[in-house]
Amino acid sequence: MAQRNYRDPLHNIISLDESLPEDRLIVDLIDSAEFQRLRRIKQLGLAMFTYQGAEHSRFTHSLGVMHLMTRALDLLGAHHPISEEARVVGRAGALLHDLGHGPFSHVIEKVFRFHHEDWSRRIVLDPGTEVHQVLCRFDSSLPEKLAALYSHDYTPGFISQLVSSQLDCDRMDYLLRDSLMTGAKYGIYDMEWVLHALNIEGDRVYVEWKGLYAVEEYLQARYYMFRQVYFHRTLRSAEAVLVSTLKRARELIQQDRLGFRMRGQVFEKMLVGEEVTTGEYLQLDDADVTFHLKQWTRERDPLLVDLAKRFIDRKLFKALDLTLSGDGAKRFWTEAREIVTRAGLDPEYYLIMDSASDIPYYGYYSPVGVDPKSLIYIETGGPKREVREISEVSEVVRGMRGYQIDRVCFPAEVMAEMSRLIDECATEAQAGSAN
Repeated sequence: MAQRNYRDPLHNIISLDESLPEDRLIVDLIDSAEFQRLRRIKQLGLAMFTYQGAEHSRFTHSLGVMHLMTRALDLLGAHHPISEEARVVGRAGALLHDLGHGPFSHVIEKVFRFHHEDWSRRIVLDPGTEVHQVLCRFDSSLPEKLAALYSHDYTPGFISQLVSSQLDCDRMDYLLRDSLMTGAKYGIYDMEWVLHALNIEGDRVYVEWKGLYAVEEYLQARYYMFRQVYFHRTLRSAEAVLVSTLKRARELIQQDRLGFRMRGQVFEKMLVGEEVTTGEYLQLDDADVTFHLKQWTRERDPLLVDLAKRFIDRKLFKALDLTLSGDGAKRFWTEAREIVTRAGLDPEYYLIMDSASDIPYYGYYSPVGVDPKSLIYIETGGPKREVREISEVSEVVRGMRGYQIDRVCFPAEVMAEMSRLIDECATEAQAGSAN
């Protein structure tokens, strides 16, 4: 039998049997141009500025998510009937869930104002894509079923939950993978026990009582990975520099003052907010953005040159936590702008507010304001068996309070003055509250 093996740093060997139609579909999807593009998009965006090992791609992560989905369906299928269609939709959906990601993952979405989930649906539905054609060769209705899966409209619902929810194969893979590749140990949890504790009730996945501690550990891992990795100050300051650089380039294009132009090309079209086709969007990856940034280091506009060089040469902004509010915050921002201006810099580009709440899939678990279908449900212990939302059962989860971290990003040249200003405003606020 023809065997396709993928060596994976997290799961060791991901094996597919090409003599099986379902596995042959997965292999063909992996070999499609649209999925191969994910090799050229880093999983953690700009995290390599902080963690030099974080060079892994959306390609490797997506393979891992498909592998975990396969394992979850095999374990669940040993006790529950799962149709062949549901297995195919689940495995293909897990593999292709990140197909719509743009360069450097989430950071570019803020600049171009799009959501990668929308592009994932658009790509699988577009008859011009190789992915769409591969899916249709297997089953002509498969593209529509994947689009419904990504919109959480697919039945059975537990398949959607395994692809995207508060406890899904996506998060289960990226926490361990990102922890491994960054060297940060915060994301480690007992994945095997979580998988073996999954069960189905009606149309939803729940965790058996034996898996409570493993899921608590998973949620804690997620919490600390967001605080220590995904919201790391150096990573976020790199994002601030990139966003400011793209903002300046956009303004120069609109003023027809940018020297290096690739008129009609997808990067420039998206930068100025023009519509692009699916085919055009799929031309875009990390290399396109890096190429333009390197070109911009030789522009006539000194502001763009400075910002682009800071990014390319890793001369990033500094970042300090900011806990001020009210009059203290008002004073800080007024005087901070003056500090940056005195240094000969424009605060519109060199003084950036950063908030943890801007991170997609914010780190802590909360049942408030969330689609009930995406929540985590667990079996209660004792003689009266019930399945309840996990915060109703676990004191650990109830104790995981949300956090608000605000930071200010600015050039290293004004670090001393900015630190002094923050200290003064904080001392003034404390004295005011004491009175």
